Amino acid sequence: MALIPLTPILHNKLSSILNTVNNPSDLKKLEVSDLLQVSEELRQFIIDIVSVHGGHFGASLGVVELTVALHYVFNTPYDQLVWDVGHQAYGHKILTGRKDAFHTNRKYKGISGFPKRDESEYDAFGVGHSSTSIGAALGMSIASKLKGETDKQHIAVIGDGALTGGQAFEALNHAGMGDSNMLVVLNDNCMSIDPNVGALKEYLTDITTSHTYNKIKDEVWDLLGKISKFGPNAQAVVQKIENAVKSSMLEQSNYFESLNFRYFGPVDGHDVEHMVKILEDLKDIPGPKILHCITQKGKGYKPAEEGDTTKWHAPGIFDKNTGEIFKVTKTKVEAPKYQDVFGHTIIELAKENEKIVGVTPAMPSGCSLKYMMQEMPDRAFDVGIAEQHAVTFSAGMASQGLIPFCNIYSSFMQRAFDQVVHDVAIQKLNVIFCLDRAGLVGEDGPTHHGSFDIAYFRCIPNMIISAPMNEEELRNLMFTAQEKDQGPFTIRYPRGKGVMPEWQTPFKSIEIGTGRKLRSGKDIAILSFGHVGNYATDVCNDYDKDGFHIAHYDLRFAKPLDQNLLHEVFQNYDHIITVEDGCITGGVGSAVIEFMADHQYHASVYRLGIPDAFIEHGPQLQLQADCGYDKESIKTKIEQIKNGQQLVVSC
Repeated sequence: MALIPLTPILHNKLSSILNTVNNPSDLKKLEVSDLLQVSEELRQFIIDIVSVHGGHFGASLGVVELTVALHYVFNTPYDQLVWDVGHQAYGHKILTGRKDAFHTNRKYKGISGFPKRDESEYDAFGVGHSSTSIGAALGMSIASKLKGETDKQHIAVIGDGALTGGQAFEALNHAGMGDSNMLVVLNDNCMSIDPNVGALKEYLTDITTSHTYNKIKDEVWDLLGKISKFGPNAQAVVQKIENAVKSSMLEQSNYFESLNFRYFGPVDGHDVEHMVKILEDLKDIPGPKILHCITQKGKGYKPAEEGDTTKWHAPGIFDKNTGEIFKVTKTKVEAPKYQDVFGHTIIELAKENEKIVGVTPAMPSGCSLKYMMQEMPDRAFDVGIAEQHAVTFSAGMASQGLIPFCNIYSSFMQRAFDQVVHDVAIQKLNVIFCLDRAGLVGEDGPTHHGSFDIAYFRCIPNMIISAPMNEEELRNLMFTAQEKDQGPFTIRYPRGKGVMPEWQTPFKSIEIGTGRKLRSGKDIAILSFGHVGNYATDVCNDYDKDGFHIAHYDLRFAKPLDQNLLHEVFQNYDHIITVEDGCITGGVGSAVIEFMADHQYHASVYRLGIPDAFIEHGPQLQLQADCGYDKESIKTKIEQIKNGQQLVVSC
C-alpha cells in the first residue's frame, strides 16, 4: 500500500524520541527510563491526529503504556501480538512503521482502522469483531509448538468488555487444557463502547478493589522479581509461590485459576516501567497465563477522562485544547438517523403493547435502544457482547408470549446464524430482528459492512425479510411485526440518515410480502429494496424531465416476494434493473431471477449491488459508487440499456 506522507506541520509536533522510533527495534534501543516520555509523546500524537482526522479515540489512549511495554519486551513480529477488536491498536500501528501514514487512518485508500494482516507483518491477526483474540493466539501457539518454534511468544490483548463474549470463554476453557505458551493480557477499563454489564464486571471489580488480594499479589511480585537468583530451580520456586497464593488467595481468584491459567494482577496498566518488569518476568513462566491490567479509557486527555466515555469512543473531529466536539451546524430540520427512528418508535409501540421488549448485545447507544433502557429499564436488555445469547435469550422470551425486538448490527448478526436457525426459525418464534448498519457502513471497512444478511437470511424457512425505503416505512414495518404472531421477522436498515424530516407519521399495517408501485414507465423497470430506492426515485425524476419514463417498484420484502407485482413487471418490461445495498450473490436480484426462471419469463435483468468481494473502508457514497449502485451508476446502466450495451461493474 502506498503511504501518504505526513504533513510538515504534524512532523514538527513529533518530539525527539518518538521521531526516532519507526519500528519496535528502534524502541528496544532506548533505556527503560525513556519509555515514560515515549508514552507521553505517543499519546499526544494520537490526540493530534485523531482530533483533526477523526477515528476511535478513548480505547487507544487507554493502552498507550501497555502498547509501548509489549513492543519493548517482546520480539514482534516474531512473537505474535493479537489485539481484540482493534479499537485500541492505534499506538501499535504508530510504533510498527505506520506513523507517517497514520493521518490516513480510516480514510479512503488509507490504512485500516483495525489490525490487518496484509497491511503489516506486525498485524498477526485481522480483527474487527470482538472476543476472537484468545482463540487466535491459542491456535498460533499450537502451530508454533508443532513447528518446533518453542521460543515464540503469543500474546492476546483483550478488554473486559470483549471477555463477555462467549467465544472468549470457549478459548479460555480450551487453552487451559494444554501447555500452550501464551499470555492473555486482560485490559480492564470497565467499558466496551457502552458501560459493561453482567456478573463478570462485578467479579473483576471485586478483584480490583480487594485489599487482601492485592497485598498477597504485591508480595508475589516481589518474589518473582528475584526469580533469576534461583537458577535452575526457578520453575520449582514459581510453583511454590503459586501454590502458596492459591491456598491464601481470595475466593474471587478461583475462576481463572480453575481453568488452569496462572493469574497475575491486578496491576497498573499506566505504569510503563512496572509493566516492562512484569512482562519480562512473565516471559520466563511457561504455560497459559493471564495478566490483569487496570487502565482508563481516554487516559491522559482530561475531557475524555472526565466526560462521557461512550461519546469519546469515537468522537469525530474536536478541538484538542478545549475538548469541544465539532458538530455540523444545522440550517434546517434534517431527517433523523434510522437508528433513532427505531429507538423512539419502539417506545411508542411498547407503551401500547405490554408484550414488547428490547434486546441488544452491548450496543444500546449505537442502535439507540438506550432511549428505551432509560424510559423502560425493566423491558430493555443489554446482554453484553454476546450476539448468540441475544438471539436465544430473545427466543426464550418469545416462547413465553413476549415480543422481542432484537437489535443487532448486520455484520454482528453473522455470529448468531445458528441460533437464528435452530432457536428461532425452526420453532417459528416471533422474534423481530432489527438489523442496523445493513449495507456499506463506511470507514469501519470490511469487518463491519452489512453485506450478507439478505443472502444468509433468505435461505432460512419461515423467515420474513423486509427493508424500509424511508422512516415512515420503518415505523410501519415495526408496527406490522408486532401486530400478531408473524414468526421470525427481519427489518434491515442502513447506517445514517433517512429522507423524512417529518417522520413521526401515524402507524399503518403492511400486508406481508407486498411491494409498492411508485411510478409507471416504459421499456425499463427498476426494482429497489430498501433505502437505495431513494436513489432510483431521483434518477427516475431526472429522466422524466427528458421525457423518458422509467417504472419504479419498491419491493419492500425480499422474502416473501410480491408475486403479483413481479408478474406485472415481467409481463410488461424486457429490461429490469434491481438495486440493493447487499451482496448481489444470493441477494434480492438473485431472488428476482429465480422467480423469472420458475415462471419461464424471458427478460434481461441487471443486478446492481455489492459485488462478490470484500469492500474496503471509505465514505459510504464513495463505496457505493465504486460498487456500482449509486445514482450515477443507475443512470449509467440505463444509458447502457438504451444503447443496447452491457455494463460490467467492478469494485
